[in-house]
This record gives sequence, structure tokens and C-alpha cells, in this order.
Amino acid sequence: MGLNASSPLIGISCYLERTRFGVWDTPAAVLPQGYLDGVVHAGGMPVLLPPVGDWTEAQLSRVDGLIIAGGADVGPERYGAERAPETGPARADRDRSEWTLIELALRAGVPLLGVCRGMQLLNAVLGGTLHQHLPDQVGNTDHQPAPGAFGRVPVKVTPGSRLGGIVGERIEVHCHHHQAIDRLGAGLVPVAHADDGTVEGVELPGAAFVAGVQWHPEEDGVDRRLFRALVGEANR
Repeated sequence: MGLNASSPLIGISCYLERTRFGVWDTPAAVLPQGYLDGVVHAGGMPVLLPPVGDWTEAQLSRVDGLIIAGGADVGPERYGAERAPETGPARADRDRSEWTLIELALRAGVPLLGVCRGMQLLNAVLGGTLHQHLPDQVGNTDHQPAPGAFGRVPVKVTPGSRLGGIVGERIEVHCHHHQAIDRLGAGLVPVAHADDGTVEGVELPGAAFVAGVQWHPEEDGVDRRLFRALVGEANR
């Protein structure tokens, strides 16, 4: 789909990481290309939002939609828990930056999609908590079979939900997470579950568009429905 001056701007949170490209090995702002491809194919213009400072309402108002991307474990202090041994290294820069972005988006009614970590952080912002090591709860490693490997997980979506209207009532998804929602944040409704009961999708009824998925839609180069839904809301 061709982009033009009227294409909605979709802000996507990203990492600051040491990165190698060409002859360089240097700190950089990075994001998996699948997010960019998903937004562009849906007719939006992606804009990277690195964790470099405190976002303001005026700054967020320059984008028409927001994606909080996947990544490292959310710091458990963000939801009032002690750190479990299995929880990964803290990324306080992303936690702080994206927490603010989510709060601002909810306040301003900016269409919001949380992906994996992004869904977990949305839950924490709304007062929810997380299971810090999912295999202890469900007895399997289907959701994260190995480092750097995605699991293929069947998911059931609630009929009549906003998410169900986008992806249907049954979908197989790419998962790579060892944490998951425990107590739901205020107002969030669980609308997608794996067969082992893990919450794989949530939405906030009444909002213009606030949804989270525990899976990675950017890893599916064919199914762009979630990106199209977000960009469609941003257009409106």
C-alpha cells in the first residue's frame, strides 16, 4: 500500500541497544523490521519512539496511533512484586518511558496496541500483576520453547469481542514469552486464551481502541489484520 502525506503516523516504542551494522558497532535505536512492515502494509507511517526522556501529552499528540512493542521482562517493582530468579535483567529506561506513553495514550484516547511485553505493561499500568515464570503455572514451555525461537500456540478468541472481530475466534500465533498476566488491571477484559488457560489477549471496552496481545503479530508476514485494525482506528 502506498504511503502519502495523509498516512497516519504510528508511534512504536523501541530499544536502545549496542548494534552491529556495516563497519559499525555502536549504540543505536533498534526495532525488529516486522513492526515497520506491518504498519506500512496497513497504510501507516511508522515512527520510532526510543526511551530517551519523559514523554508529554503534546509530543504524543503528534502520532495517530501507538504500538508498545515486545521486549524484556517488565520490572516487577512496577506491579509491587519481588523479583523472581527467572525474571530477566531490568530495563528501567523502557519501563519508565513506555509506562508514561501508555498513561498518556489512555488519557488522550490514542489508539493503542500492546504486543507481548506491551500487553503486560498495559496490564501493570492499570494495576494488574504478572506471573513471573509461566512454566511454573502451566507446566509447559510451549510459549517460549527456546531462546530466540517462537512457539506456535493455538489461541481461542471470545466471540463478539473486538479482537475476535479482527482475527476470528481461532488463530495460531507466534509466541515468545515466559511471563503472563496474573491479576487483571482495572477495566481490562481477557478475550483470548491459549489452551492451557494463559491470557493471550485483552481489550479495554469503551475505549476507541485499546488492546493487547501476548503473541507477536509482527512475526507473521501474511496476517496483517491487527496492524490494519490499528491503522484504521488511527485514520478515524
